[in-house]
Amino acid sequence: MTDTPLERKAFGVWFKELRAWSVGSFFDVGWHWPTEFIRPLSDALNKKHVEVDLKHQPFDSLTLATLHFDGTIEPRDLRGKNTFKGRLHFADPGDVIYSKIDVRNGAIGIVPDDMKRVALSSEYPVYSVLPNVALAEYIRLVFRTRYFRQAINSMISGASGRKRVQPKQIESLAIPLPPIHLQRAIVARWQQARQAIAEAEERIKQLEAKIDAQFFSDLGLKPPQAVKRPKAFAVPWKDSFQWSGRATYLLAQRHDLHKGKYPVVSGVDCLQEVKHGCGAPPSPKPTDLEILKISAVTRGSFDPQQKKYAQDKKRFREDFDLKRGDVLMCRTNGTLEYVGMSAWVDKDMDNLIFPDKVIRVRSRDNILPEYLWKILQLQPIRAQIEAAARTAVGNYAIGTHDIWNLQIPLPPLDVQRDLMRRVAEGRAEIARERAAAQQRARDIEAEIEALILGTRAI
Repeated sequence: MTDTPLERKAFGVWFKELRAWSVGSFFDVGWHWPTEFIRPLSDALNKKHVEVDLKHQPFDSLTLATLHFDGTIEPRDLRGKNTFKGRLHFADPGDVIYSKIDVRNGAIGIVPDDMKRVALSSEYPVYSVLPNVALAEYIRLVFRTRYFRQAINSMISGASGRKRVQPKQIESLAIPLPPIHLQRAIVARWQQARQAIAEAEERIKQLEAKIDAQFFSDLGLKPPQAVKRPKAFAVPWKDSFQWSGRATYLLAQRHDLHKGKYPVVSGVDCLQEVKHGCGAPPSPKPTDLEILKISAVTRGSFDPQQKKYAQDKKRFREDFDLKRGDVLMCRTNGTLEYVGMSAWVDKDMDNLIFPDKVIRVRSRDNILPEYLWKILQLQPIRAQIEAAARTAVGNYAIGTHDIWNLQIPLPPLDVQRDLMRRVAEGRAEIARERAAAQQRARDIEAEIEALILGTRAI
């Protein structure tokens, strides 16, 4: 029998070695580069502070930025706000920005080249990258490494969830800064791999479009063309809907489903039940019953891992159970494209219920649950759902009556089975392609990590 070393749970250090009152502060990366290449991050960055003069620059002319935990940066949705409390400063494409509070979660990145100058609050320090020392894209890759994230977290102490990492702490971090040509080689390898992954993602989109096109063709309908909604359009008065320009436009663009091969029925003709979910708050403590999160539905396929603990009551189990053949629909969301998005439950889910923000639909014998799931995601039905959605407090929502009134093409059951068999074959091909792309992404992440760590030769 081979002895395996036990994980060390305690260690000793000299008092003079203490940097913070935290075990995590004794993390050392151990870069595998020549010593002369290991330099503080401040050697590659120049701190900048260009304050926004709000007296002379209109607020509505600014582009505020949102920095996500994966390091991506995009324009911030102000949701109608036209003022900002506090001072703002600018960051330009290629600048490094990070969140003092959320850098531990990965909120550190580079303003992308396709964005114009952005405005940020004082919670986001800004640095330009010194081009003779480092490439901005190389610095971005360093930020994404597991070792850099661990180094950031080693600076955190205390129990506060709002503990900040100060600029001097970030600037003092030692990272490998090899010659520019080696940085360029690492970046080129990353870009090459990302291009291959992007090509795989494009193939997946084409396969999805092919499945939908075949589905439309089998129903005797032409696939709809993606058209951007114009700022203004005209329709006859009789075609206006709910005093809503959005709803009127959507319904005007929908296909005439009656031109297909099969009859069109209302939800009342093919649905057995349309039911709201459990409105009780989740349980703060573990129980034997769990409740889905809304994210279990919004991606268009069922993800039962998106869940939390629920209050374990007999009534909840009886009223909000999930059985094979249930179709779940997102009832309300801040993003219109997610409202009414469907997911198909393909087996009984013991000890799992659905929440109030989700609607459970059970079908009659004349429609296959999987066919219902698929048809709900196609543009002519999506147009009906999005047109019916109402807004309140920044969210869109549909009701049970909207689902009962949906107009749905209904082929015979044998035709539905053939349709879904072809869909299943196409989705299997997509699953293989997606799994390969995900594996490729994991491989390149590990490779870049090793290149930056210095354990793999360029």
